[in-house]
Amino acid sequence: MQFRDLKTQYKVLKDEMDKAILDVVASSAYVMGPKIKEMETAFAEYVGVKHCVACNSGTDALLLALKAWDVKPGDAVFVPSFTFFASAEVIAMQGATPVFVDVDRRTFNMDVADLERKIEHTVKAGKLTPRVVIAVDLFGLPADFKAIRKVAEKYGLYVLEDGAQGFGGRIGEQKACTFGDISTTSFFPAKPVGCYGDGGAVFTDNSEWASLIDSYHVHGKGSDRYDNIRIGMNSRLDSIQAAILLVKLKAFRDYELDDVNKVAARYTEKLKDVVTTPIVPEGFYSSWAQYTVQVEDKGMRNGLQAALKALDIPTAIYYPIPMHRQTAFSYLDLDENRCPVADQLADTVVSLPIHPYLSEADQDKICTAICEYLKK
Repeated sequence: MQFRDLKTQYKVLKDEMDKAILDVVASSAYVMGPKIKEMETAFAEYVGVKHCVACNSGTDALLLALKAWDVKPGDAVFVPSFTFFASAEVIAMQGATPVFVDVDRRTFNMDVADLERKIEHTVKAGKLTPRVVIAVDLFGLPADFKAIRKVAEKYGLYVLEDGAQGFGGRIGEQKACTFGDISTTSFFPAKPVGCYGDGGAVFTDNSEWASLIDSYHVHGKGSDRYDNIRIGMNSRLDSIQAAILLVKLKAFRDYELDDVNKVAARYTEKLKDVVTTPIVPEGFYSSWAQYTVQVEDKGMRNGLQAALKALDIPTAIYYPIPMHRQTAFSYLDLDENRCPVADQLADTVVSLPIHPYLSEADQDKICTAICEYLKK
């Protein structure tokens, strides 16, 4: 059994995928070829923004957004503690200071009340200038952007949506990767729409920022690639990955997003009485990058994982160490960055296999094994 079954996906898409890849090979347009613009246009139209700039990772996408806003030393950027390292790493890469915000224990997303507390504390301390809120769409569920924007506007902060896991999610009819002043996503293979390697994209309606990002991601180019008007970086998506993403976007739009939601709904129905299942608030729609449940404590989680492993059922822990406890951020004041819910979740969450191709038989095997173990 696969945690995220990319092999089955490839078998289903093989004919289209092989042709797309070989067409790029035949064209020899491997870097910045026409497939890049085609892919950027398709993804911008899908999410509903004016500009999409493809780059070589979700991490770079976040970094490019911060560069467009000239985030620098002395700035404070507010980010959830319960997330992947890249969400906070890029802040430090710009020389700014991450301020860690706790999360809601049911949605796993940013706790807006704690966000305002952390902003107020930062303002009163007077050492840093609050600049940006990075809100993460964790496990496929968009963050509460209505509430986050209200707080951000109160304090004059930009909102950066980290949609690395959220692509395809919605609030009402508005899609993920449109909720930030700038939004980003990742095309890492295990993401809702992934390529065959690393990749990412930046989305915005702001033409000035899009132009800056387009420059930064190709060595700070000006009118052409040998006219370098700023210090940039090499963060180009290659044409083969763009071709792969065009095939995958069609499958995602046509059936994969619906199918993965059916798997999640079936999990919830079968497991809701034995574990704490994830919630999707009214009016929200998840793309289910992960299906993450909570158990009572770390010991129970370890036992459950061992029992499932014995049955060849893979599991994963996202995330065992919150950001405020990462060694790389040990120079920060833990008291100012305390996040008790993130600490608890790190000990109690476990993610189950989920993807559009997960059979009902495998779903039943997983659910039965969990129920039998926890009812002992």
